[in-house]
Amino acid sequence: MKTQLNFRKMRSEIKIVCFASMFVFGVYQVSNAQVAERESLTVLNIDAQNVPFTPEQLGNIVRIEIEKLDTFEVMDRYDVRYLSEKNELKVENCYGKIGLVEAGTTLQSDKMLSGTIESYAQTIVLTLRLIDVKKNVIEKTYVNEFLNLPEEIQTMIRLSISKMFNRKVDEMLFKSLTQKSSYENAINTPYANRLSLSGPRMGFAYQTGLEGEILRSDSKGGFSAYPVLFQFGYQFEKQYLNEGYYQALFEFIPIITLVNDHKISPSLTILNGIRSNKNGWEFACGLTFSLSKKIKGFYDSDSNWITIDEWDSNTISDPEWIERFDIRGRSYFSGGFVLALGKTFKSGKLNLPINFYVSPGKNGVRLGASFGFNGKNDKIK
Repeated sequence: MKTQLNFRKMRSEIKIVCFASMFVFGVYQVSNAQVAERESLTVLNIDAQNVPFTPEQLGNIVRIEIEKLDTFEVMDRYDVRYLSEKNELKVENCYGKIGLVEAGTTLQSDKMLSGTIESYAQTIVLTLRLIDVKKNVIEKTYVNEFLNLPEEIQTMIRLSISKMFNRKVDEMLFKSLTQKSSYENAINTPYANRLSLSGPRMGFAYQTGLEGEILRSDSKGGFSAYPVLFQFGYQFEKQYLNEGYYQALFEFIPIITLVNDHKISPSLTILNGIRSNKNGWEFACGLTFSLSKKIKGFYDSDSNWITIDEWDSNTISDPEWIERFDIRGRSYFSGGFVLALGKTFKSGKLNLPINFYVSPGKNGVRLGASFGFNGKNDKIK
C-alpha cells in the first residue's frame, strides 16, 4: 500500500514538472516569435534647414530615439554605410518617397523613416515620414511646430517620435516647447529669468484682535475706522532658480495701506517663495515691516487705557507700562511674519496673479487678499 502511494506521488510530481516545462517552453517560443516578427526599419539622413545640426547628425539622433522604442529592428548606421558603399547607393540627398523606396529595397528594409527639420523666425517645423517599402506608400506622417529653441531639437525629436508611434509623453514638457503662452521655465525661456509677475498689486486686509478693536473704536486712541483696510502697492521680483517645473524667487512689495479717511500706513514686505511653472501655484513666506502709531501707557483696574500723557502719578504710582497701537502715538517701525499662497491665471500674454496671506501678531491676526496683472514680454534680454 505504501509503495502505491509513493508511486502516485511521484507520478503527480512528474506531471507538474512536465506542465511547467511546457509552459516555459511556450513562453520562450512566443517571445522568440515576437522578436522574429519585428519589422526592420532604416533611418537615413534627416533634411536640415537653418538648424545647427547636419543631416547625418539628425539622422543619428532619430535612429537612437527609434531604438529606444524597442519596436523595430533598426539597422545600424555602420551597416547602412557599408551596404550603401557596397551597392553604390547615394543616401546624402535621399529624402523623397521614390528615393527612399529604392534605398529600402536595396537595403532589404521593411520600413524607411525620413523627415525634415526647418527653422523659421519664431518656430521650428519638424516633419517625419514613415514609408512602407513593400507597399510603396507613406504609412504615417507627423508634423508639428515648436518654439525656435535649437538647443532643444533632440528633445523635440524624442517627443515627436513618441507621439508618432502613440507613446506617452510628458505633456508639460511638450507644452513648454510648443506654446508661447505656456508658463515660462528654463526650457522655453533659456535666455531669461522669468515667469516674472512684477507689477501693481491691490487688495484688502482684515485686522482681528486688539488692533482690530482699536481700529473700530470711537473712544480716545481709536481710529473710528473699519477693520477692513484697502492696500495698494507694487511687486518686484528677483528669480535665483528656474529649473524644471519650479522656480524660486525673492519678492519685494512696498505697500500703502489706507487706515481711515485721513491716515495711511506704509510697509515693505520681503518674501522668499517657490512657484510652479506647471500650474502657476505659488507659496512664500517672509517678513513685513510697517510704520504704525504707538504710544506708551497702561490699563487701570477698570481696564481703561491710560497713556503716559494722561497718567497721574498721585493716583497710580507704579503702573505696568506697555506700548500699544494708538492714533495719538508716534510713528514706529514694527516687524512681523507673513505666510502667503497664490495662483497665477493666464489669458494669452496677460498674467493675473491672485494671492492670500496671513500675518499673525501678539495683538491680532491680519488676513488679506490681493490681485494684480502684468503682460508677458517675449523679448529675450
